[in-house]
Amino acid sequence: MIYATTLPERGTFEAWRAAARRAISHRIPPQDMAWEGAGGLFAAHPLPADPGPHQVRVGAGFLKLAGSVIWHSEPERFALLYQALWRLDRQEGDPLSQADPLGRRLHLLAKNVGRDIHKMHAFVRFRECPTDGPRRRFAAWFEPEHNTLEPGSAFFVRRFADMDWMIATPRLTARFEDGRLTFGPAARRPALPDDAAEGLWATYFANIFNPARIKLDAMRSEMPKKYWKHLPETRLIPDMLKDAEARVARMRAAGASQARPGAAAISTRYRAAMPQAVAAEGLPETLDAARAAALQCQRCALCSAATQTVWGSGAVDARLMIVGEQPGDHEDLTGRPFVGPAGQVLHQALAAAGASAETVWLTNAVKHFKFTTRGKQRLHNSPDRYEVEQCRWWLGLELAFIRPRVTLALGASAALALTGDASPLAARRGTVERGLHEGPVLISWHPAYVLRLRDPARQSRALAELTEDLRAALVMAQSDLAAPLPGTRSG
Repeated sequence: MIYATTLPERGTFEAWRAAARRAISHRIPPQDMAWEGAGGLFAAHPLPADPGPHQVRVGAGFLKLAGSVIWHSEPERFALLYQALWRLDRQEGDPLSQADPLGRRLHLLAKNVGRDIHKMHAFVRFRECPTDGPRRRFAAWFEPEHNTLEPGSAFFVRRFADMDWMIATPRLTARFEDGRLTFGPAARRPALPDDAAEGLWATYFANIFNPARIKLDAMRSEMPKKYWKHLPETRLIPDMLKDAEARVARMRAAGASQARPGAAAISTRYRAAMPQAVAAEGLPETLDAARAAALQCQRCALCSAATQTVWGSGAVDARLMIVGEQPGDHEDLTGRPFVGPAGQVLHQALAAAGASAETVWLTNAVKHFKFTTRGKQRLHNSPDRYEVEQCRWWLGLELAFIRPRVTLALGASAALALTGDASPLAARRGTVERGLHEGPVLISWHPAYVLRLRDPARQSRALAELTEDLRAALVMAQSDLAAPLPGTRSG
């Protein structure tokens, strides 16, 4: 007997979860489920309305993975997730592991969804619309690859909470009015009015465009051409590329000019007050210049409470880069990474693996300490995805200048920063993944996780695994099979 259910366009995840719970409570096997309401050549029956006697509990890891996969455009995503749920219930292997074919496919779908949400956050361009009310109104048109408007809209709610806006897509429309987010049916591409701010942005973009730094493959990788039609600045790119060689020749012919007396002091004060000026001058030319720029970082709100930026340290020609989550209280006060209790665990594991901090590059995915105050204590708070992504700029510069053969990610935040994958760490620990910088990334536990374990046996095992991963990373770094990172991609 084939059971069929049709899931709605909105609230898809909760609808799938309810249907899957009801189906598995009646022990309906995956092959008897038709998730889009089509039963093929067989007569399809609706799911039983009442819950069955068999109740299933799954961990947070599955729910998190399912909550991402569900927004993919792959028609089989509902069936694949139900197969994983069925296997978890029957304890048939580990369908969440990337070593399992099903788990690997699900994680790939989740990664694609995450990247699509990131592209939406980067490439949605609002235009201001007329309004009679006190709140400004904006509208945008976007064409995501997957069904990511619903999960991706929370970012815009946080960023633009003081204005009304609409994002229309071919599948769904998001509206934020008077502080309330709603979703409606698909809409045609609206006739958006011209926006005076676009002219200012285009002028700024044209002026910061450096023809001597053109890397077309990197440009198209970070800004795929399918999004160009939505971005006002990309209309200028073809003409700027045509004139690039001539502009470079004019720049060389002009040479450097002597600054007037006092200009250096004025420039120094300006850079200290406005670190965003880095964007107008291109990438820092050296590791020291990158560190100096990072000391003035204001890319997210963490800089307002932390004592200072904590930059990486170690061997500038290191073959192994070790990336943690963020500075702790000790690191924030000293300005050096891995000097607190977790750092002591890492240094001990390094010594046991046959290396020292002086031979590797130690750094963090996030450069500022995030904490909450309780009395006189500053208690660690994990950085969120937005903060990790904002700080990826600095991590990318470290990768570009250090050029390690292998990168070791300690903990989930470091793994997210290096790979873009936020899936659970337990199934990934000890595995090698391809980083966003195209280099090998070995995943391991963070030393702070080892310290938090209460059970002595589990703590001993986790420390042994961390040491084992350090030893493996060192072997890979010394091997000729681990090629250096290509190019100088940042973040």
